[in-house]
Amino acid sequence: MSNSSFAPTSSFMGVPRGSGSSRAKAAIVGLPFDCGTHPYRIGARLGPSSIREQSLLLRPFDIGADLDPLTALGLIDMGDAPVRPGEIEPSFAAIEEAIGGLAEEGVVPVSLGGDGAIALPEMRALHRAHPDLVTVHIDAHTDAYPIPGYNTATAFARAVEEGLVDASRSFQIGMRGSVMVPGVLAHARKLGYNVVTMDDLLSRGIAEVFAVTRRTIGDRPVYLSYDMDFFDPSVAPGVCTPTFGGASAREGLAALEACGGLNLVGVNINTVSPPHDVGGMTALLAATVTLGSLNLIARNHQA
Repeated sequence: MSNSSFAPTSSFMGVPRGSGSSRAKAAIVGLPFDCGTHPYRIGARLGPSSIREQSLLLRPFDIGADLDPLTALGLIDMGDAPVRPGEIEPSFAAIEEAIGGLAEEGVVPVSLGGDGAIALPEMRALHRAHPDLVTVHIDAHTDAYPIPGYNTATAFARAVEEGLVDASRSFQIGMRGSVMVPGVLAHARKLGYNVVTMDDLLSRGIAEVFAVTRRTIGDRPVYLSYDMDFFDPSVAPGVCTPTFGGASAREGLAALEACGGLNLVGVNINTVSPPHDVGGMTALLAATVTLGSLNLIARNHQA
């Protein structure tokens, strides 16, 4: 996989870099793409490099645990897919090729975005390897708006229309805040998604919501898309669409941990915008989410 002009100088947590994945069970892939259409906040194309940089502050062992997911998974960093920010067709093709190549080899791709639009080509690629794919989408926004086109607001709508995921067993969790058009929640539910707003999540509790999620999904292959604006801007200011009323760091990491037991076949951590970050805190939190995701995948391989 060739590097883009946004290529990092280091790999995620210092793991080996390379194009070969024959012995890896999971691989990091950078997707430095954004649509470039937001009138005020453009910068998610720089997210992968910032997440990798901040990941060097992390250590492989979770406190109280003996599992080193980097070693257990033979984790490698494939570098960045050759995307072109603002150019959807060639970038989507490059993302599909990068993610699909790993999925077809039985390697779990763990991608670093990039904005939320990258979810659609990822689901296209994962669906080819896993026709019964479902998604757990943790985000402040449904990204399934009742509008046309290919952008950050429509990835999960197009996914249902293209038959890439079984929406009846898929979950969208954390929705809140202001939106650009009316009927957003109703449209996502019309598409078939199980939508859990942030108010619902906090009133029912993380444990209950994710217990229902796990029971509904069972052992189906899962694409986990974790948008960093699920967190409140007080802990994750450097995102594309900051929305107050979100999760604390503790709550957001607890929601990730509650995904334990899901059959994760692809993971994406997206929407880190370094030009709007403060001291790299959003990127560090995103790196922590990435490491937590790797722990979940490693546990699955040990089961």
